Amino acid sequence: MHLDRLLKDIREGYRLTEEDAAALLNIRGREVFSILATADEMREKKAGPVISYVRNQNIHITNICKNLCGFCGFGKSPGDEGAYCNDKADIEKKVALAMERKVTEICLLSGVHPDFTTESYEEILNWVTRAAPGVHIHAFSPDEVVHASSMSGIPTVEVLERMKKAGLNSLQGTAAEILDDDVRSVICPNKLKSGMWAEIIREAHTMKIPTTATIMYGSYEHARDRARHLSILREIQDETQGFTELVPLTYIHTGTPLYQQGIARPGATGMEDILLVAVSRLFLDNFKNIQVSWGKLGLKMSQLSLASGANDFAGTMFADDVTKDAGAESAEYLDPSVMERIAGDLGRPLRQRTTLYNLL
Repeated sequence: MHLDRLLKDIREGYRLTEEDAAALLNIRGREVFSILATADEMREKKAGPVISYVRNQNIHITNICKNLCGFCGFGKSPGDEGAYCNDKADIEKKVALAMERKVTEICLLSGVHPDFTTESYEEILNWVTRAAPGVHIHAFSPDEVVHASSMSGIPTVEVLERMKKAGLNSLQGTAAEILDDDVRSVICPNKLKSGMWAEIIREAHTMKIPTTATIMYGSYEHARDRARHLSILREIQDETQGFTELVPLTYIHTGTPLYQQGIARPGATGMEDILLVAVSRLFLDNFKNIQVSWGKLGLKMSQLSLASGANDFAGTMFADDVTKDAGAESAEYLDPSVMERIAGDLGRPLRQRTTLYNLL
C-alpha cells in the first residue's frame, strides 16, 4: 500500500474500499500518525471544530438477559445472585433524579429479559415519558425489538410503531457487536443474526426513528471483520441517512466469560483504539458524528481519539453498570467542566447538544 498516495486520494474525495479499510487498520509504526492526522483533517471538514456532548442519564431496567453473551459481565439468569428487574416505582424514582439533574436525554439500558413482551416495553416507555415530559427517550436495541416481536406474535414493524407511539424517540444501535455471523457464533450466539440487525435498523429509519450505530471491537474478530462491519453501516447510511453517529465500543475484558475462558484476547490496544476511530472517520464518509466512549477508553485515550477523527464526547451518563460490570475502573459520571478542560487542551470549543445533534 502506498499510504501517502492513498491519504492524498482520500482528501481529494476517494471512497475507501473495504480492503483499504482492513489494510489501514493493520498498519503500525510511525505511519499511523499520518492516518490520524488525515482523519482529524477530515473531521474538521465534516463536523467542524466543536466537541459536543449530551446531558443524559442512563437508567438500567434489568440485568436479567436471555442472551448471556460471552463478552458481557452484566447479564444474569433469573434467580442468579445479583439479578434484578426494576419495577414502576424504582424506574420513576430514577427518572425523578434525572429530571433534577436537568438532562435532555434518558437512555434506557437493559438485558433482554426473557419474559418481556411488546406490552412490557410500552409500559416502561409510558412510565418514563409521563415522569419526564419533553425529555428525549433513547432506548432498546434491535435484539429487543425482535424478542418483543416473537413474544407478542406481531411483526417487528408493529413493535417499532407501538414503541414510537409509547414515547420512543430514537433506537439504540446496540446488539451489533461485529456484524459477521461467524464471529457472532462465538461471542454472542444467542443474539439476532447480522442480517436481521440491519433489517431492524432499516425499518426504524424508514419509520423516521433515528438510531445510533455501534461496533464492539477487540475481542475475537480481526481487522477484516471490523472493515466489513463498517461497510455494512456505510451501505445502510447511503440508503437511509438514519444513523445519528458511530459509537465505537472497545471490549472491556476483565469480568467477561469470553476472556476468562481464554477465547478472547485482553481487549484492544491503545493503537487499535485510535486507529479504529481514525479509519472509521476516513471510511464512513456519510457519517458526520463519531463518538468517544470515555467510560471504556478512559479520559486520556478519549482525548487522543478526539484528535484522531472523533468529534463527540458522548454524555454525562451518571451511571454505566454494563461497562463497570465488565471490568472498567470508572464509568459513572463525567462533569462537563472536565470535558471542557480536555477540549480546551485540544484548542477546540465544547458545546452541549441534543440527542439529534442540535447544538444548545
